[in-house]
Amino acid sequence: MRTTTFLIPALLLAACSQPAPPAAPAADVPPPMTGATPAKAAASTTPDAAAAGEGDARARIDTVLGETAQYEKVFNAFKAAVVGGDRAAVVEQVRFPLNVTDGKKITGPGEFQRNYEKIITPAVVKAMSGQDFGKVFVNQQGVMIGDGQVWLTGECLDTACARSEVKVSTIQ
Repeated sequence: MRTTTFLIPALLLAACSQPAPPAAPAADVPPPMTGATPAKAAASTTPDAAAAGEGDARARIDTVLGETAQYEKVFNAFKAAVVGGDRAAVVEQVRFPLNVTDGKKITGPGEFQRNYEKIITPAVVKAMSGQDFGKVFVNQQGVMIGDGQVWLTGECLDTACARSEVKVSTIQ
């Protein structure tokens, strides 16, 4: 009985100190940013942090993902490139492999350019042109544009995640 009494608090303490394993992402949703801090992950589970259309996206990005300026910079550059039809500038904002419709992946810039019209569809152009950065949907997986046509995600560039890079990770 004493072993059980001491074992339960120890197990609970151990369970609380370990990060939860990531859930398997759906085919149409990008994976979460690698190396996200536990504080950011905990903040992302609050209803207010992920609520679409409530408050300013900049505050939600700062709370959930950090690096708000990077997300806004990539958003603005990608939007201008897509709406302006600047293929080279579009590719500059994309992370490869790029997730596209039906769980497929585009492996590099050449493949992207060959399939440009299939990837940057009129629906993607419409979503980008109609999206205000202050009203994007934000959760621990990234920034969603439109109804999920485009996702921006961050990727850690070092083990401490002191440096990260935001790019377009999904276009569907």
